[in-house]
Amino acid sequence: MLNTLLGTKGKMTQTYIEGTRVSVTKLSVGPCVVTQIKTDDHDGYMSVQLGYGLRKLKNTSKALQGHINKIQNSKFKTQKETVRYFREVRIEKESDLKVGDEITLSDVFKRGDQITITGVSKGKGFAGVVKRWHFAGGPKTHGQSDRHRAPGSIGQGTTPGRVYKGKHMAGRMGSDTVTIKNLIVVDIDKEKNELLLSGPVPYPKPKLSKLR
Repeated sequence: MLNTLLGTKGKMTQTYIEGTRVSVTKLSVGPCVVTQIKTDDHDGYMSVQLGYGLRKLKNTSKALQGHINKIQNSKFKTQKETVRYFREVRIEKESDLKVGDEITLSDVFKRGDQITITGVSKGKGFAGVVKRWHFAGGPKTHGQSDRHRAPGSIGQGTTPGRVYKGKHMAGRMGSDTVTIKNLIVVDIDKEKNELLLSGPVPYPKPKLSKLR
């Protein structure tokens, strides 16, 4: 069985563990459907493609509809809705899973497990160096007029005659893939397919999450 599932982030709340108050994040996890099996012979590597969530069929491309038509699971394919998210999970040996199989939350995780969660952080748009890299900015007095939030020098002179790669400058901030490790599964609701994770998750709701 796979060790990975897809889900979406919900709200934060709190619970008590042996009398200690713990902040937790609620996530809706699974069920996921197997949409494709990739093999060494055919694709050059082995993986299982998972599908999660639903969206309107009219908003799905014809190519993707043809891909989804291989699924025989009616829960993920109706006359008006079809699978929304797709993610691949690499595997080291051949799996017993087949296209159309459904994987639920209780098949993969249990209370007390340590898991790793990956998602895309909140986008902040184009940001300056003070917000993006926590620069101090320039002096606020002594005749200073327009350099309060400027980066200052970005390099040397004739030598090296260029700006080094990786220099902290203004630019697009956020929308990064962020991974947090060693979060504890505090509780599981099998009927609602909900999971309580210890601590915060670094992206907004209802962003897609990859849990493993």
